[in-house]
Amino acid sequence: MRRILWDVDTQADFVEPSGKLYVPGAELARPAMARLVEAARAAGLPHVASADDHELTDPEISAEPDFEATWPPHCLRGTPGALRVPETLQRDPVVLGETPVPGSWLRGGEFLLLKKTYDPFTNPNAEALLELLDPDEIVLFGVASDVCNDAAIRALRARGRAVTYVEEASRGIDEARTAACTAAWRDVGVRFAALDELTAEL
Repeated sequence: MRRILWDVDTQADFVEPSGKLYVPGAELARPAMARLVEAARAAGLPHVASADDHELTDPEISAEPDFEATWPPHCLRGTPGALRVPETLQRDPVVLGETPVPGSWLRGGEFLLLKKTYDPFTNPNAEALLELLDPDEIVLFGVASDVCNDAAIRALRARGRAVTYVEEASRGIDEARTAACTAAWRDVGVRFAALDELTAEL
């Protein structure tokens, strides 16, 4: 079975309590994130990581955010808050901005997909990368469950990809909204796996 690890936005501004758009309890998921990344690396799984790459002029950024479509400044390009937390840090990723790159550049085991919106497939390189890796299963985790995790899972399922979700390595912003998202994912066939179970499988 071809598996890949899909790591959603595990950046300092979301995971660190001091971050500009801290996801409540995200720091408690860090040990699980580390175990998952280490197990995937040991098993030789490709590690695809998405990352917000914002500028103050982006439509999502607002001085008066509604916390649904607009948000305070966060993960601004070149700032410490945009960096990945140590537990999910990639060693030597292929960095994919929003300019399409030739398929010949999509080589290696680590890929960093930069994005301006929730959906990672707004980066045109995501489609080509997914086709190239062609996984039978995508093991997904990260933050926030009710925003960018939701967008990634919906996008992957819309493309017919099997997704396994690791709740222990994830956190959401709003409890009720997160519950609604996870219920919807179950309805479309997303598998939920415990960390111990999954790392044993890898």
